[in-house]
Order: sequence, then structure tokens, then C-alpha cells
Amino acid sequence: MKMNLKILDPADPEELFPPVNQALTMPGGLLAVGGCLSTTRLINAYRQGIFPWSGKDEPILWWSPDPRLVLFPSKLIVSHSLAKTLRQKRYRITVDQNFAEVINACAETRKDEAGTWITEGVLQSYQELHQSGFAHSVEAWEGERLVGGLYGVALGRVFFGESMFFKAKDASKTAFATMVNAMKEWQFHLIDCQISTQHLKNFGAEEIPRSDFINLLDLYCEQEPAETAWRLL
Repeated sequence: MKMNLKILDPADPEELFPPVNQALTMPGGLLAVGGCLSTTRLINAYRQGIFPWSGKDEPILWWSPDPRLVLFPSKLIVSHSLAKTLRQKRYRITVDQNFAEVINACAETRKDEAGTWITEGVLQSYQELHQSGFAHSVEAWEGERLVGGLYGVALGRVFFGESMFFKAKDASKTAFATMVNAMKEWQFHLIDCQISTQHLKNFGAEEIPRSDFINLLDLYCEQEPAETAWRLL
């Protein structure tokens, strides 16, 4: 990690981030270190195209990668097998019914991972974001059992996806596809997928230049979504 990265003051949540074009190319997109995970700091970060992502026992790291992976809801791709699952209504999908359980499930260590970036501090901060009306969860239920879901942050007509989990086949995919289809009605224009993964590209996500991403945030973050947004699906 280069020492010329800006070190943010944890006591000043309104301290300005460096311009995103100053982010490092190696590691790609790293912009700043430290600060806090207050609601004010997090909302300022997302609005500027920046997100926190740190490993266990690391300081808070702030990122703005270039290119940026995004999904335009109108370009959602649903595979034949997932479409069949959606038609069968195998899972009951809800919104904001159990944010705490969703984010805690996302924080559980995966079999192929040594740890999780969703630390106790992250859990607390995003639950505060949820209580403030910015962070949302989408749940997939099998009977009364939570078997999948995702959470993220909404600003205007942009949704910033953070993490998802599943405990039954296609549960998180069903939650995601149902949410994206609802977002078309809610007048959302953009879903931030952050870092490129084949899993999200299979849904139609695409890489765009960071400068284009920032321009889209300027266009859509200040717009109000439909009044029905984040009600029961």
C-alpha cells in the first residue's frame, strides 16, 4: 500500500475524499484509508462513486475502481433455468423484512474464503444506514426460513449493491432478479455492481468507464424513485 494515500480523520465524517481520478491503479481503485463508517461518511462516499471494502484486521479502505461494473435494469438477463424458478414461485420474496438477518448471513465466511470483510463495525454501520432509510434488504423465503437475499444502499434512482447470500438453490438469484424487475417500475436507472464478476455479467452487468459512472450518479442520485419503491414485492 502506498503511503501517499489520503488518511481520513475518523472524527470528521464530512471530510472530503480525494477526487476519484486519484485512485491507484495498483491495487486498482484504492483511493483513501481510515476515517469512519458513519452514515454521513458512507452516504458521501456512495454519492461520489466510492465504497468501503477491507479485510479483517485492516484499516477502512475506500475504493473507486475503473472501469466500474454496473447493471442497467432494462438490460437484465434471466437464464432459462432461473426464469423457470421465477415462474414456479419457489421462493417468497420480500423487502426490508429482516435486514439484520440478511446482512449477518452475508457476513458468514464462505467455504472458499479465509474471512469476511463484513466486520462488526460494518454490521453496525449498515444497520444504522437501514434505520435511516438508505440501506435495504431483499429476502428469499422458503416457508418461514430465510434461504437467500441481498442488501445494498439506495440513493435517488441508483442502487449500490453490497452483498448477497444463499442457502438454497437459486434463492439469491431469485431475490436479485425480482428486485431488478421491480426497479424498472420504481424508475431506478442504475445498479452499481462495484467489481467485475462473471456471476453478475451473466445477469447483463457491464463495465463502463469510471467517468461515465460518475456522470450517471450526478444524473440519477438526486432524482426521486416511484412512490412504491421499497414496498412489499
